[in-house]
Amino acid sequence: MAITLVNPAGLPEIDVYRQVSVASGTRLVFVAGQVAWDAEGATVGAGDLAAQVEQCYVNVGTALAAAGATFADVAKLNVHVVDWTPDKMPLLLDGIARASARLGVTPAAPATLLGVAALDVPEHLVEVEATAVVD
Repeated sequence: MAITLVNPAGLPEIDVYRQVSVASGTRLVFVAGQVAWDAEGATVGAGDLAAQVEQCYVNVGTALAAAGATFADVAKLNVHVVDWTPDKMPLLLDGIARASARLGVTPAAPATLLGVAALDVPEHLVEVEATAVVD
């Protein structure tokens, strides 16, 4: 496996991700920010943050598979949420849990959560991008 996830001593341990990823692979895979579109380009879960998070992670999984990668190869995730406030965290975590159940994996790579004013389409509430490393 090309990625080792670590929670170093001296940094807080976060349940949903690890603080550090160490990459030893030879190929980088950059997945463009994925929004809550289905394969036909229709928005999934309009107005429902958890449903949109789930679809974003599923879309990332689909993109990774096309490059011969999985979530086990992800070194870093960036999550952009429209009008982020801490009270939205349970919805974000619910969406990740639902995606994990659908995908059969638990994405745990280091992640950055960013609040943004807007995304490309007004009904999109979240966008997830990934960087993976594979052998």
